[in-house]
Amino acid sequence: MPDRHLETQFADTKGRASDMAGIVTAPTVDAVLREHAENRPEKTAAVFVTDPLRTDGAQRLTYAELDAQARSVAVRLRAHVSPGGRVVLLYPAGLAFLIAFLGCLYAGAVAVPSSLPGRYRHERYRVRRIADDAGAVAILTDTATRADIEAWAAEEGLDTLPLLVTDDGETADPDAWTMARAGHDTLAVLQYTSGSTGDPKGVMISHGNALHNTANLADSLELDETTPIGGWIPHFHDMGLMGSILPPLLLGSTTVLMSPTTFLKRPHLWLHMVDRFGIEASAAPDFAYDLCSRRVTDAQSEGLDLSRWRHALDGSEPVRAAVLERFQRRFTGHGLRADALTPCYGMAEATLFIAGAAGTAPRVRHVSAELLERHEFRPAAPDEPARAVVGCGPPLGAEVRIVEPDTRQVLPEGGVGEIWIRGDIVGQGYWNREATNEAEFRATTADGDTDWLRTGDLGVLYEGELHITGRIKDVLNLRGRNLYPQDIEQELRTQWPELGNLVGACFAVPGEGPQGDDVLVVTHEVRGIKDEERLGELAAEMRLTVAREFGAPVGAVLLLRPGGVRRTTSGKIQRSAMRDLFRAGELRPTYAVYEQSLLRPLPEPQEAAV
Repeated sequence: MPDRHLETQFADTKGRASDMAGIVTAPTVDAVLREHAENRPEKTAAVFVTDPLRTDGAQRLTYAELDAQARSVAVRLRAHVSPGGRVVLLYPAGLAFLIAFLGCLYAGAVAVPSSLPGRYRHERYRVRRIADDAGAVAILTDTATRADIEAWAAEEGLDTLPLLVTDDGETADPDAWTMARAGHDTLAVLQYTSGSTGDPKGVMISHGNALHNTANLADSLELDETTPIGGWIPHFHDMGLMGSILPPLLLGSTTVLMSPTTFLKRPHLWLHMVDRFGIEASAAPDFAYDLCSRRVTDAQSEGLDLSRWRHALDGSEPVRAAVLERFQRRFTGHGLRADALTPCYGMAEATLFIAGAAGTAPRVRHVSAELLERHEFRPAAPDEPARAVVGCGPPLGAEVRIVEPDTRQVLPEGGVGEIWIRGDIVGQGYWNREATNEAEFRATTADGDTDWLRTGDLGVLYEGELHITGRIKDVLNLRGRNLYPQDIEQELRTQWPELGNLVGACFAVPGEGPQGDDVLVVTHEVRGIKDEERLGELAAEMRLTVAREFGAPVGAVLLLRPGGVRRTTSGKIQRSAMRDLFRAGELRPTYAVYEQSLLRPLPEPQEAAV
């Protein structure tokens, strides 16, 4: 049986008496960590789990060990980087990243977490763009990844930057470290957004932003030094870094981490990690809950106890009512509480946490689909087509207004518009993008209220809860109707099992007709269908489904191999990127069908005539 070392440790210290004011009044993140190292040196600060079903499947660091190793990295780093210098962190999942990240903060440098360059051209190019945009002055990595990073840096002309391998055994004396001069407004992290194109933007997160985000999470979810928090979200993603890593460390609790690859290959290990280490708060995108419901077998879930999981946070992408219901039904026999599923809303531009439906079963509202197309949010009549919209709880981390994006008029409750936010969690803007910052981080409403962040998300405040309805750039305006692409994609998966738990992307492109109206393009991954006749039937059925359920004609259906739909590092569908690839003729479908009115992509892929 797995050991319960951490569970016992935390059970002995239950009390929830942490003073949140102490966090927000601390000058810096590293100041809080130094205090924990002095006051609780032997407490486990971080755990990296390779297999929760094995007694030897985890590595640990105490607060004293984490602090000493971070100070050692900081001493080495200061030989190459002045305070405020941007340092790109290129690490696989693991404790080495955590040490390097804190080493940057201890040195007064600005941490720039990034995904690894990867094998594909767009992945390698994205990391190069991050390094260029940040004006990186050094790169940190680990021994296992060093050769790949050196090859990538040489390929991209970045081999002149100092490359520091932080676990190579060349330690510096941690006692030679001195604390950098810094405060709430000092830049700590450039959190690069996932981005829908090859142009990632770095959100400037200060020490104060990170401290306030932790205090808001702790207050909203009742977290303290006795609350283990963790998950598998990448460490370079805002939900991972600002949700699973920094809050428990700042609270003096424990962060429990797992590789995203481990989760994707064996989803049940995430749930067993929650069980074994007594994790009370663990977050994931909506697709992860869907994946667990579909793929975790009875044998894999045998003995699983999820009764201590108080907050299964669902965010980072649209939260689907059917997914929540399916996950609850699948794991209620394993102790999953009815109020554990916690829909939430956040974004990198606001450090992370904005709203969350904590301590209550998720509220699902069935609203008029027709009125929602006109940006009105009203309950549907019994015989009226409806759309299920999940409430993400009340705004807890910031002020929120719903604003008509063109007129900038603040809308009353029930009005659908752009979500604007303001508060101490809002970042300082995008790095080196002053014009964009003026428009998006210092927006002013029609009545003169200023300093609002425009999120680009569409939503509504209804009965005190925030509901997310889509992205402004993703909304499809077809023949005067506003349709949400995620609704179309989900309906197709619901009706056609062949689409399974794969992903699709719907977007609009210009048509060739005299009116120049936009037409809808549907792309979706398929697996295991080799018969061309069946592919053709599926494409035709998908077109009919969209016409019947949404009243929208489809200009093209492209069926792609698994992985053919471009996604961000956190799993979000990149619809804008898919549109660009389509128009450039760079998608390679296994089957495609086009209407004559569609403006064709440049090269002609293999297709079927309509």
